[in-house]
Amino acid sequence: MARILIRNGEIFTGTEQFRGHILIKDERIELVSKDSLPETQADEVIDAKGFPVFPGGIDPHVHMHLPTGAGYSSDDFYSGSQAALAGGTTTLIDFVTPHKGQLLQDALSERKKEAENCLTDYSFHVSPVEWRNSMPDEIKAIKEQEGITSFKVYMAYKDTIGLEDEDLRKVMKAVAEAGGMVTVHSEMGDEVDSLRKQFIAEGKTAPEYHPLSRPAELEAEAVKKAIAFADEARCSLYIVHVSAAASLKYIAEAQEKGQKVFAETCPQYLLLDDEKYRGSFDETAPFVLSPPLRKKADNKALWEALLGNTIRTLGTDHCPFNRVQKEQGKDNFTKIANGIGGVEHRLTLLYTYGVLQGKLTMNEFVDLVSTNPAKIFGLYPKKGLIAPGSDADLVLWNPDKENLISVKNHVSNSDLEAYEGFRTQGAPEYVFLRGQKIVDKGKLTNHNLKGKFLKRH
Repeated sequence: MARILIRNGEIFTGTEQFRGHILIKDERIELVSKDSLPETQADEVIDAKGFPVFPGGIDPHVHMHLPTGAGYSSDDFYSGSQAALAGGTTTLIDFVTPHKGQLLQDALSERKKEAENCLTDYSFHVSPVEWRNSMPDEIKAIKEQEGITSFKVYMAYKDTIGLEDEDLRKVMKAVAEAGGMVTVHSEMGDEVDSLRKQFIAEGKTAPEYHPLSRPAELEAEAVKKAIAFADEARCSLYIVHVSAAASLKYIAEAQEKGQKVFAETCPQYLLLDDEKYRGSFDETAPFVLSPPLRKKADNKALWEALLGNTIRTLGTDHCPFNRVQKEQGKDNFTKIANGIGGVEHRLTLLYTYGVLQGKLTMNEFVDLVSTNPAKIFGLYPKKGLIAPGSDADLVLWNPDKENLISVKNHVSNSDLEAYEGFRTQGAPEYVFLRGQKIVDKGKLTNHNLKGKFLKRH
């Protein structure tokens, strides 16, 4: 039984900070102590002096090997999980999107097979993309038998996977009765579709019309509606990739009333803005994603919402495509492959532009990237915590390591990089997943690690 001793680390959880020592036995943390532990207890000793130590990151929103009209997203579960681990994320929550008429359990079984080469631990949100009379039983079975607690619905994409209002209400009621949570993509789908068709009909086909076809008010209006429906159904609600300042008002109001409403944002909505849509097709198409990038004022409001706990998690919506896939929309912005990457940079971007700029404490940082998603999605205290009995998912962080983000040095399979040219400070020196060292002195080492499908509670 392998034992690893991590000595002299500055240990951070969501609530604590102390100089201490961690003893790992096999996959779990055996002991956490402020007092020195004998090195004779361990097979390997790592001196973490000068390194913050915190629980492995949990990205609650990624799309690996996502099928689209432009082909699969450029990262499969193997390459995407490599990128995640390189950046300090040890658990991913991806999505199951059934075909119309397909049972949720069958779709989940297929998705599990696609994820068999994932290096991180992983789970899924399962999407009801239609209503049928068997749906309450299917949702209940998925939760009770598979330990999946969250069900993703789309208010956009009405022509494929989006739900009409009445079906959305029914899904929320069924999920509430099963004791689960609905996660929602909030955009007013009919209005978005109408604007997209209008622009194309008018010959307005360039990427600059993408954000104009999905304005902030259509996100905010959908957020307001989703919150009202969830309140009516008494269903816990998690609003994904919040991008607009206007949405925050409705989220904060619901939270103040005691409604179970959680919100997530992503690095792109904190650090990038709609100036990215000014330029040539080649310059602007890489930034086509939904919701689109917003104004600098939205960036500012979202940072403030992180501080105020209105937003509780930072996901990435990692869904990168290659340049040739983006180019399929050269003459029609609605056909541009929709998404960017980011799973690799989530922690270092938040550390550099949040912690080092005094916007967040290290405890708040740990909450956002690990502890809160663990609690919200039923992984805590197995994940998101440094304590005896928790999984030994650990990041030893080098606070001095500098990097220039580039397509030339990222791990992702994509030949595009949304954060090209961003300078960062701070990166993983060591990363452990269930006690196995997978990043050693900043380098990925263990490419044969097998991630586990996680049952949640």
